[in-house]
Amino acid sequence: MTTQIMLVPGFWLGAWAWDEVVPLLRAKGFDVTSLTLPGLDGSGADVGPGEQADAIAAALDRDADRRVLVVHSGAAVPGTVVLDRHPDLVDHVVFVDAAPVVDGFAMNAELDTPTLPIEAAWDEEYEGGSMRDLTEEQLATFRSRAVPQPGRTVTEPVRLTDPRRLAVPGTVVCTVFSSDDYRSYAEQGVPFLAGLRDHTALRLVDLPTGHWPMWSRPAELADLIAEAAAG
Repeated sequence: MTTQIMLVPGFWLGAWAWDEVVPLLRAKGFDVTSLTLPGLDGSGADVGPGEQADAIAAALDRDADRRVLVVHSGAAVPGTVVLDRHPDLVDHVVFVDAAPVVDGFAMNAELDTPTLPIEAAWDEEYEGGSMRDLTEEQLATFRSRAVPQPGRTVTEPVRLTDPRRLAVPGTVVCTVFSSDDYRSYAEQGVPFLAGLRDHTALRLVDLPTGHWPMWSRPAELADLIAEAAAG
């Protein structure tokens, strides 16, 4: 049986973000692909969540027996669009320090610049604990390789219409906050976690670290992804 694992990084990142996780999953026998989303390839393309979702769907292997979509952070937005447009194409979805979003969600509809560079968010991310457990070398690599996030991926609301997406099996890897916190924040109406209230087949697991576990805890993250992929 062939199982494809598609790894999609979040804001500012390309496929390289998964370089430590890819060989660990391949060693477990999985067909692994890491994807650089449109607009994050250095081209400066003006794209929104819909175009990024199209790229994810196109990269999923229709011939595989099982397809596992792994989305980190802001990639949960186009990832949820994929579930909505192609609910039969994803057998399991893994949200890494993220959650499915709801219809009408936009990361920041008030952003008034064409792109969101990492510099605009660096201090807030660092001081908020998102970069916990990263080495100085990892932080330097992150900052030097990050590319500006296309503005439309931040401001453009998603349109979700197919309720079948709500039943796609999934795993939510909770890192900066615990799974109990995730549930509590979702019930309180935190926008980025609101989808947890509607999706019916999600399992929440804890991996205490910062927001980028593919760098801070690659082996542990690979194990959780492999467990999800094995069904």
